[in-house]
Amino acid sequence: MKKNNIKTLRAKFKQLKIDGYIVPKNDEYFSEYTKNDRLKNISNFSGSAGVAIILKNKNYLFVDGRYTIQAEKESAKNFNIIEIHKRLPHTIIKNLNLGYDPKLFTSNNLKSYFSGNNLIPISDNLIDKIFIFKEKTTKPFYSLKKDVVGESHNSKILKIVNYLKSNKADYLFVSAPENVAWLLNIRGYDNPNSPIPNARLIVDKNKKLFLITHKNNTKKIVNEKKIKINNVINIKSLPNLIHKLEGRKFIIDNKSCSVFYENIIKSQFKIINKDDPIYQLKSIKNTNEINHMIEAHKKDGLALTKFIYWIKNINKKIITEVEAQNKLEKFRKFNKDYLFSSFNTIAGSGSNGAIVHYRATAKTTKKINKKDILLVDSGGQYKYGTTDVTRTICFSSQKKSIKNAFTNVLKGHIAVALTNLKKDNTGKKIDIRARKFLKKEGLDYAHGTGHGVGFFLNVHEGPQSISKYNKVKIKKGMILSNEPGYYKKNHFGIRIENLVYAKQLKNRLFFENLTLAPIEKDLINFKLLNKSEKNYLFRYHLNIYYEYSNSLNKKERRWLASLI
Repeated sequence: MKKNNIKTLRAKFKQLKIDGYIVPKNDEYFSEYTKNDRLKNISNFSGSAGVAIILKNKNYLFVDGRYTIQAEKESAKNFNIIEIHKRLPHTIIKNLNLGYDPKLFTSNNLKSYFSGNNLIPISDNLIDKIFIFKEKTTKPFYSLKKDVVGESHNSKILKIVNYLKSNKADYLFVSAPENVAWLLNIRGYDNPNSPIPNARLIVDKNKKLFLITHKNNTKKIVNEKKIKINNVINIKSLPNLIHKLEGRKFIIDNKSCSVFYENIIKSQFKIINKDDPIYQLKSIKNTNEINHMIEAHKKDGLALTKFIYWIKNINKKIITEVEAQNKLEKFRKFNKDYLFSSFNTIAGSGSNGAIVHYRATAKTTKKINKKDILLVDSGGQYKYGTTDVTRTICFSSQKKSIKNAFTNVLKGHIAVALTNLKKDNTGKKIDIRARKFLKKEGLDYAHGTGHGVGFFLNVHEGPQSISKYNKVKIKKGMILSNEPGYYKKNHFGIRIENLVYAKQLKNRLFFENLTLAPIEKDLINFKLLNKSEKNYLFRYHLNIYYEYSNSLNKKERRWLASLI
């Protein structure tokens, strides 16, 4: 079926005078998770990041190291799979006429990936002509109260106005919906895994706001935000608005302002900067946001603790990966504040665990063999907070090589958790700590050690991360994941993930765990742990017991106590 769709796409090349067509993962809002998944439609690849190029006689799918195994399984029949960090598209595809949808690419994307080719913008998306996507009407946006977010939208807008004035700019074009959400303290229903409002915003140096979205979306928030109804602009009217605006200089976002909108703004204004300051402002959570995140993780951790006990003690029957992830969702739903998952749950047994972002479906699911280890990566959106946690679980005694690999992953995880952030203050420095013990054994993993996390927003956000390349300084209030791992292709996967936040006490800056869920002690080779690491595990499990013991039944409580 995919082959026929590729054939249908290629049939359009001659009329358009192109040699190929580029299909990214993101939608027009550059969302990680999208309802209109064009990349999956044409390639069958279901991962959260990638780009496909369909040429006249061959096709390429570029993915990062997390997805190479998954892409091989899902898409290798019709696509050459390339790890993008090793070979960029322009090193393979040269001197061709490549068509693209200008609403789906930033100028940076095009320069980085496709330099040396003749790029031809095509306004009507060619994938949408094959797969008809009907956008469903969603519920209106809604506001979050100040006691939830900790800062009024007026206070935030004033920061943007001061930023504009200090940069001698007239306007900021906020093209990322997550940044609109943060600035106006609003949320929405436009994303399957995040309470994102699909909207863009123009802020001028005099505090005037132009909210760019469907007017129906703004019914609840217009009066509260004092946005005059004539300042709510339909996206199709944006070019007319730009032509009417006075002034000379615009700031846009190089991560989410598409070529299409950049060109509209460039036709009337000088673009003086390409950084949206909201990413940095949003990354530093205030006390209210941190407190709500702590409460959300307590609720989430209880669900996961009950799930781990359940799955380790159902000796009577064999279950599938899909049944396991559905059961975990059921445990989460017992809490009235749980809304939906923050990403599709990853439940990979045995060899499926080696696929970093594997997703079990009714077609692909396999029975969980008690001799295998199970990797479960999941998260939730709660009122009010976003969670993301991974545990690797075993059901029988494992061989020494697996236990040693797990223990070295754990040692890296603990090393990150115990980081002195005054000394090792960037993701690049912390990443070295995480990989140290695996590397001594000649092992490593092909993904970052941690990503930033939003407050009741996207489960992945920047600019902070723990990776080999990130030099952003870790500051008080930043939230990150701590998730080293190890994956043996066709055998098993190991990952241990907590969310942490940077906490300051007097002169100390350190990580505090948000996630509270038991770590699999049956996979640990305790001979490899030093005293400090053993003390960390003791304190961590003791905290979990104190937090949850009153909410567990006798058998669950006895099991949890045995982990201390």
